[in-house]
Amino acid sequence: MRQSGLIAAGLLSTQLPLRATPVIADPILEKKLDKAWINSLFERGKATTYLKSKNELDFIGMPVGGIGCGCVYLGGDGRLWLWDVFNKNQTGVVYKNVKWHEKIQFNFDFLRPFDGANYVEPVKDVRPLEQGFAIRIESEGKTIIKRLQAEDWEEVSFEATYPMATVRYVDKNVPFSITLRAYSPFIPLNAEDSGLPVSILSFTIENKTPSQANVTLTGWLENKSSIYSADSQEYFRVNEGVKGEGFIGVMGTSNSYNWVDETFSSAGDYGNFCIASFNDGAKVNADASMDINSSLFDRENAAKTKIEQRKAIATVGNSVTVLPGKSLSLDFGIAWYFPNLSFELIKKEGGRYYANQFKSSYEVIKYVRSNFERLSGETKTWCDTWYDQSTLPYWFLERTFLNISTLSTTTVHRFQSGRFYAWEGVGSCPGTCNHVWQYAQAVGRIFPSLERDTRERVDLGLAFHDDGHIGFRGEYDTQPAIDGQAGRILGIFREHQMSADNNFLKRSWPKIRHALEFLLAQDTNGDGMTDTQLENTLDAKWPGEIAWIVGLTITAVKAGQRMAEEMDDEAFATKCKVYVSNGMANMEKHLYNGEYFIHRPDAQKGRTVIGSYNTCHIDQVYGQSWAHQVGLGRVLDKTKTLSALKALWKYNFTTDVGPYLKDHHGGRPYALAGEGGMIMNTNPKNEEVPYGVKDAWQVTYFHECMSGFEHQVAAHMMAEGMAEESLILTRAIHDRYHAAKRNPFNEVECSDHYARAMASYGTYITACGFTYHGPSGSIGFDPKLNKDNFKAAFTSAEGWGTYSHTKEGKQHNHHLDLKYGKLVLNNLLLKSDRLKGLTVALDNVPVRIESALENSFVRIRFPEPLVLGKGQTLTVRT
Repeated sequence: MRQSGLIAAGLLSTQLPLRATPVIADPILEKKLDKAWINSLFERGKATTYLKSKNELDFIGMPVGGIGCGCVYLGGDGRLWLWDVFNKNQTGVVYKNVKWHEKIQFNFDFLRPFDGANYVEPVKDVRPLEQGFAIRIESEGKTIIKRLQAEDWEEVSFEATYPMATVRYVDKNVPFSITLRAYSPFIPLNAEDSGLPVSILSFTIENKTPSQANVTLTGWLENKSSIYSADSQEYFRVNEGVKGEGFIGVMGTSNSYNWVDETFSSAGDYGNFCIASFNDGAKVNADASMDINSSLFDRENAAKTKIEQRKAIATVGNSVTVLPGKSLSLDFGIAWYFPNLSFELIKKEGGRYYANQFKSSYEVIKYVRSNFERLSGETKTWCDTWYDQSTLPYWFLERTFLNISTLSTTTVHRFQSGRFYAWEGVGSCPGTCNHVWQYAQAVGRIFPSLERDTRERVDLGLAFHDDGHIGFRGEYDTQPAIDGQAGRILGIFREHQMSADNNFLKRSWPKIRHALEFLLAQDTNGDGMTDTQLENTLDAKWPGEIAWIVGLTITAVKAGQRMAEEMDDEAFATKCKVYVSNGMANMEKHLYNGEYFIHRPDAQKGRTVIGSYNTCHIDQVYGQSWAHQVGLGRVLDKTKTLSALKALWKYNFTTDVGPYLKDHHGGRPYALAGEGGMIMNTNPKNEEVPYGVKDAWQVTYFHECMSGFEHQVAAHMMAEGMAEESLILTRAIHDRYHAAKRNPFNEVECSDHYARAMASYGTYITACGFTYHGPSGSIGFDPKLNKDNFKAAFTSAEGWGTYSHTKEGKQHNHHLDLKYGKLVLNNLLLKSDRLKGLTVALDNVPVRIESALENSFVRIRFPEPLVLGKGQTLTVRT
C-alpha cells in the first residue's frame, strides 16, 4: 500500500519518534516516546513549511473561499484547484471507491468517501478549469519566463498558516524573491465579510540584482461556467473586459442559443467567474491562449468575445519596474458566482446566501476592491494576532485552528434565508446533525452569530418538538439523539456566553427550559442518570446507564441551572441543582470501576444490545470536558476524572495503530499502520464479547481513530493538567495529516472536512484556561502552557485581541491588547496568589477597582463597566 511505503521510505520524521527499546507484547501499553521529542512539542518553533524538494506539495488543498461559498483549494504551488463551486453536491471532495484489503462495515471490501477513501488515497490535481500565473523578468539583458507552479522552480515552499498561506518560489537562476500570500477575507466575529466567494492572491517581487528590472505578472482563468450543462453546440461562453474603481478584469459567463432554455439558467452550475487586477495599469485579454510566451503577457482584448467549442481563457496582468534592492506588491482577485444551490427537502431556504448581496462575480470583485484595505488588513491582523504574536507552538496553533476551514468547503452551506446548514462531512449525512456538530467548538468562538442563529432558527425552531425534544437532523430525521440534545443545550449556554447581552437567553428561555425538561425526563428512576434508550452519535440506541451520556446530561443540566439562575427561575434552578448533585454522586458510585467509567447494562436487556459496557471508551468523561469549555467547574470528581483520562492514555493511545489493527478488524481506516492515535474503545478486561454483540455493524466504530473524538480528549487532558499527553495526542493527529501523506487541511471521518474535527479549537481554549461570559462582562485566563511567558489570542462577543502574562521576579504582568471591536469588562479573573501591589491601568491611566483572592485567582471587579476599544491595552500588575 502506498501510505505504508511512504513510511518505510523514511517519513518517520513526520511520525511519533520512538525510543530504541525492544517491542513488548502490548504495543499500546508501552508508548516508547522519546523525552527530547516530547519536550520539543512545547517549543515555539516556526510555522510548518512544506517543500517541493521533499515531495510535500501534491496533496495540499487549503480552502480559500468564504463561508458557505463552495470550495476552492489553494495548492502547494500556489495554483487554485478542485473548484467545487458548481453545486454538484457529491459525497467527498471527489467521490471514488478504493479497493480495501479486508471487509469493513456493511461487509464492503472497498472504501467510499464515507469510509476514508480520500484518506487512504488522497485527492490531488483535480483541475476542471485552467488557472495560474506566470512571470516575465527582463533584467541585465536577459529575459526569464516562468509559470508560478512547481515544475518551473527548483524549490517551492508552502507555509501552512490558515487562513493566509505563504508560497515562495526559489531558483538559483532567478535573482528575485517571489512570494505569494493567498487567502479569502477571514475576520473573526464578521461572518458577512468572511463569506465572500473570492480568493485574493497577493504577490511580492523583490529585486536582488544591482540593476532595475521590468517585470510582468499575468494571471489566467478559464471560464467554465455551466461546466456540466454546456455540453453541446447549443451552448457557448462569453468573456468580457470589465472595470471599476481601482480594478480591471474579465468576467466569464455562459449562454444558450435556445433563449427559452429555463433549465439551463436554473442549473446549479449556471453562473460566472471574474478575474481582476487591483493594480494600476493592468492589461486584460478576454480571449487568450495558453502559450507561455510574449502573447500571454502583452496581448490586449477587452471586447466582449463569444467563444465556442474551445477553452474560454482570460488573462489579466501588470507590467512594473522594480528598482535594485527594492520590492513591489501586486494584488489580484478571483471571484465566482453560482447561486443556484438547492436541496429538495429545504428548497424554501433559497439559493446561496451571497446572492442576497451580489448579482454577479463582477459585483463581488467590486465590493472586495472597494473594501480591500479593510478586508485584507483585518485578515492580516488576525493572522498576526493568532500566529506571530503568540508564544504557543506554531504547530499547535495550526492544528487547533485550521479545521475551521471546514466552513469554506461544501460540508457547509448558507442559504438566502440566512440559515446555516451543514453535512457531517462533504455530502455525507444531512441536517446539521446535532450529535456530531455539538463537538465542534470553533464556530461558536470565531463566528458566534452563526451558532447563535442556528440554535434559535433550527434547534429551538424548526427542529423543536412539542415534548421538548430537538430533532437531531432538523427536517431529515426528527427523532431525538440523547447526546445531541445535551450537547445543543450546552451549545445554547456557550452562545449565550458569547453574546453581548442576555437578549438571546431571554427570548429563548421558555424553549430552553422545555428542552431541559425533556432531558430530565430521560432519567426514569430519579437517580440523576439518563437511562432511556435513544439514538447517539455512534448510530445506535444503547440501553442502560452509559457514562459518557450520563455525564454529558449532568453537564447540560448544570448549564441549565446557571441559565435558570440568570433568568430568576429559582424553582427550576433548584430542580436542576438536585439532579446534578444526585447524578454526580450516582455516576461516581455506580459507573466508576476503580480506574475508569463504564456502561452499566439495562437490568432487563442485559448485554443483548450493542454498548461499551466494561470497555475503555474514548468519551467516558466527555461531560467534564464540555464543562471546561464553558466554565461550569467540576461535574465529576477530579481524581476519578484524571484516573479515567490516564486509562485512556494507557489503554487507547498508541504510537502505532498497526499492531492493534492486525487483531481488530472492520474499522474504517482513519489511521494507518505506522501512525499514532487514540482508539475509540479498547477491552482492558479481555472479555470475549466486550460490546454485548458481535454482529452489529456499529461495532467496527470501536476499532477506529476519529480525530474529532481525539481532539475532545486532548482538550480535556489539557484542562486537567495533562499537558504532555494532550500535546502528544494532538501532534499524533497533526502528523497523520502531514502534507507528504495527505491534505493537512482535511481531517477525514465520515467523509472529507468532517465537522467533529473542529473540536480541535477546544484544546486551544483549555490551553489558555479561557473563560468568558459576555452578558456579565466577565473574562478570565489560566494558561496551561508556558505559564510565565504566555501570549495568545482570544475572542469575545464584540472584539478580539491578545492576553499575555509574564513574570519578573515576584511580579506578574498581565496585558489585554484589543485588536478589533470592543471588549466590555465588569470582572477579570487571573491566576495569582497575592493582592499586594495590585495595580490596573488602561493605556497607562490608573483604573479604580475592587479585588479579592479566590482559590489561587485574583478577581478584579470594575465598579463601572470598563470598555476597551481597538488599539487599547489593559495592564494588571500583581
